[in-house]
Formats: sequence, C-alpha cells, structure tokens
Amino acid sequence: MSNTPSSVRSEGSAPAELRPVRFAPELAAVLSGMDDLRDAFPSDPAMVPEWRKRLADMVPDPTLDELRADGAFEVYERSVPGPAGAPEVSLLVARPAGLAADAPVVHHVHGGGMISGSNRAGLDVILREWAEPLGLVVVSVAYRLAPEHPYPSGVEDCYAGLRWVAENATHLGGDPARIVVAGGSAGGGLTAALALMTRDRNGPRILGQLAMCPMLDDRNDTASARQMAGHGLWDRHDNGVGWASLLGTACGTADVPAYAAPARATDLSGLAPAYIDAGAAETFRDEAVTYATRIWQAGGDAELHIWPGGFHGFDQLAPEAAVSRDARQARVRWLRRILNG
Repeated sequence: MSNTPSSVRSEGSAPAELRPVRFAPELAAVLSGMDDLRDAFPSDPAMVPEWRKRLADMVPDPTLDELRADGAFEVYERSVPGPAGAPEVSLLVARPAGLAADAPVVHHVHGGGMISGSNRAGLDVILREWAEPLGLVVVSVAYRLAPEHPYPSGVEDCYAGLRWVAENATHLGGDPARIVVAGGSAGGGLTAALALMTRDRNGPRILGQLAMCPMLDDRNDTASARQMAGHGLWDRHDNGVGWASLLGTACGTADVPAYAAPARATDLSGLAPAYIDAGAAETFRDEAVTYATRIWQAGGDAELHIWPGGFHGFDQLAPEAAVSRDARQARVRWLRRILNG
C-alpha cells in the first residue's frame, strides 16, 4: 500500500533517489485523519509559543484526577531544587495504590520536540502499561522548553530532577539502586543525554535507559530524514524547527555538545544498558540505528527495534495497531528484564 495523499506534505519531499518507506496499512489509515495537526506545525522558532497553545487545546493532557483512575494510582506534584541559579523543577510522582516499599523507579522525560509537551503527557499509558504490572514508582519531570529556554536549560532540569529522585527515592517508596530513565522523541534524546551526564559527572547510577524514537542528531541529514521528508509526522522540516529552537545559530555546526545532541558524543562506553527503538518510516530511524551500533562498538549493551511501517509516535496515535501493540509489549519485556536481572 502506498502513502495516501493526506499523509504527504506538499513541501520538502524526499529526493527521487530515496523512495519513502511505506506506512503499515493500519497506521496509514490513522495518518489520513491528522491533516489539521500536521498543517498547524510552526514553520520557524518564532511561531512556537503560539503553536504550543493551540496544540494544548487540540491534544489536552490528562488531569490529575484522570491519572489517579478512580484511586488506582497515587499521583501528586512537588517542586524540587533546579540547576544552580535556575528555578525549581516540577516533578509528577505516581505509583499504584498500595505499592510496597523499595519499588523500582522510572524517571520519565516527556517528548515534544524540545519545544512542547508536559510531564503529564502520555503518563496515563505508562501508569497502566508499566507501573501497574511491574510495580513501579514513576517520576515525570517538567523541564523548560525552547525557544524561550534554549540549551542547556531543559537537560539540566532533567538532570537536577534525576539527582533529587536518586537522593530521595526511599521517601517516594522507591529503590535508589533500581532507577531507569525513559522517554520518547525529545524525551528519548534527553534520556540518552542523561545517561551520558550521569557517567561523566559521576552522578546517580541508573540501571538502564529506555529511549523511544529518540531525537539524537541536530544535523538532521540521515537517509531516513531525507527520504521521509514531507511524509508522516515530525518530518525533517519539523525536526529542523525543533533543533533550531533549542540551539539557535549553533545548530548543525561543530559547536553542538553531546548533552544537547547525543549523536555528537565521541565516547559511548560505560553507559547504562539501552533500549532504543524507532519506526522504519520515520525521520529518526537511521540516527537510532547508528547510536545503538556505536554503543555496541564501544562494548556496551543495547537492544534495538525498528518497527515496520511505523511513523513517528505511531504507538501512541494508533495504539490498537498490531505493530503498536508489539512495540509497547517489547518495552515492557525489556523493563522487566532490566529491573529484575
């Protein structure tokens, strides 16, 4: 099945020598109803703040009461010290009601292209599919967004949150020796950055890093980025707006540090075991493959999945598709192995 016309943008299409990967049929059907969401995307960083407000109206976050699911989960917010000289960081703490002490902890980093999102986004799924069956405490961090707060604001907020979680895990009912960092899209890139930071700064020991469709490389010039330009969600153009918002004029230059774009890291040895995935029909496919390959080449531990016909965020936007169910179940299996190994 070829891409339907509504799943193709009118600008920035792939070069003729790079044919786009076909979307899985179940996923292509979902994409066909998302024209309004794609068309609203900002064309430059200056448009991001207004777009962010529109997006919040189009795709609202769950409320705290919705996350509590009629008492199935304990959910509350708290503020913790931020980076030196910066505001406090807001954390959303959630756990199944009645969970025993010394539970594993997931430090969750939300997605949104570095320019949008909140620490409530997607948390209902994580509580239902991760926290309940695996008995987890989930702590979701709210970090400052670009372009108002460029690098390093966001990643330093995430690191400050992680340090606080590690130092206070027992007070949350968690086990400080079993902390996994997890996130998707921008959150996946920040997850990889946190793994680098904890290694380099002798910071909190993490048991693993779960990076879903991670945003890793500001250079935005892989074969998958070029072949999927104009197709699906978060294509090369959108990705360029996200990176430019975060990095400004440094974007794409030799001055970009690894904590901003983990693909820039020259040393991937000594990292926590990684789970990395992406769709075969998305911008981030090749940077995910390259990053996992480089971890292996450095003697590290990585599990890599490339899901056939998957566009960016397919498992969230088409949760009932067969490939989406497979992707979500594979992450749970990895978490179970890492936490109980």
